[in-house]
Amino acid sequence: MTEVLRPERRPNSPMFSSGPCAKRPGWSLQNLENAFLGRSHRASEGKARLKAVIDRQRALLGIPDDYKVGIVPGSDTGAVEMALWSMLGARPVTMLAWESFGSGWATDVVKQLKLKDAEVITAEYGEIPDLAATDWSRDVVFTWNGTTSGVRVPNGDWISEARDGLAICDATSAVFAMEMPWEKLDVVTWSWQKVLGGEAAHGMLVLSPRAVERLESHTPEWPLPKVFRMTKGGKLIDGIFKGETINTPSMLAVEDALDALSWAESIGGGKGMIARTEANAKVISDWVAKTGWVDYLASDPAIRSTTSVCLKITDDWFTALAADDQPKAAKELVAILEKEGAALDIGHYRDAPAGLRIWAGATVEKADLEALMPWLDWGYATLKNTFQK
Repeated sequence: MTEVLRPERRPNSPMFSSGPCAKRPGWSLQNLENAFLGRSHRASEGKARLKAVIDRQRALLGIPDDYKVGIVPGSDTGAVEMALWSMLGARPVTMLAWESFGSGWATDVVKQLKLKDAEVITAEYGEIPDLAATDWSRDVVFTWNGTTSGVRVPNGDWISEARDGLAICDATSAVFAMEMPWEKLDVVTWSWQKVLGGEAAHGMLVLSPRAVERLESHTPEWPLPKVFRMTKGGKLIDGIFKGETINTPSMLAVEDALDALSWAESIGGGKGMIARTEANAKVISDWVAKTGWVDYLASDPAIRSTTSVCLKITDDWFTALAADDQPKAAKELVAILEKEGAALDIGHYRDAPAGLRIWAGATVEKADLEALMPWLDWGYATLKNTFQK
């Protein structure tokens, strides 16, 4: 293999993890010194700060006025489970899965809720099911962006405006990075720890009027834990969507979310966040186009994620390795880059094909990705030379 010179410049921040993700540029613990600590979150100022997180996200994302926006426990996972356990069972459901989290939701519906009329449609890592064939007489559950596969839905054109079922979307690594067709979505979930670079533990849940109607008209056959209950006496508990959280939130995490939102507003809001993400993704795509040993896991450009960019190693030397040795070699490459301080946490997800996964969301600086690309070439050359000795 041709010798690759060791790069002289490292990224200023080597944080390229797909979750929790990089903090916003210039972040410091000092930004949180005015956090509402040691007080009840139910005090007027506590509720005001929680409501500010809701209202500012609504404004930045352009969420319709008649949609409900709430903060719920358990990060994005909690928000998705809340929706599944509270709303499913009223009509047949289709689970679309092309990566590990979508597969997890399908498992919950089939094995935990035990819904008899649950259809599971899957695709391999790097691919996506035939979305145009979706039956919208059924409820449909899907991830907008597959963080572990680097695959996203290309747009919302496949979602019927005349649907009878609900469109339930796990959008945790898409919101703030990709345009969302809110009018075509009935339930949308995400967490602060992804594109905002906030802290984990809290999830966001958006409900369309159709989703609210489902909650108020449908009583599940199974018992609901307290943290999943969104209705009382057949009516929506409206306080959840005004900052009156179901359980006690971390007001330190709330302050961090407010700090992230202030930064998002300063760079042009939701559109500014999307623009930064797309510019970051282009740095990687330009590098892949001229690099012989790597390619996207998703072969179709229309479905490639711009946040969690998943790459496979295509070099003949690597593909000739035994199947069990390929993940080991990929992990060794990640270890080489981590030891050099060039990149942290860019290994493939444990269930995904061996390769790299690089976060390119808005909190990552374009210059850091530009500095990373030569390190990837050097790291791979070092890996290959080490194995061939």
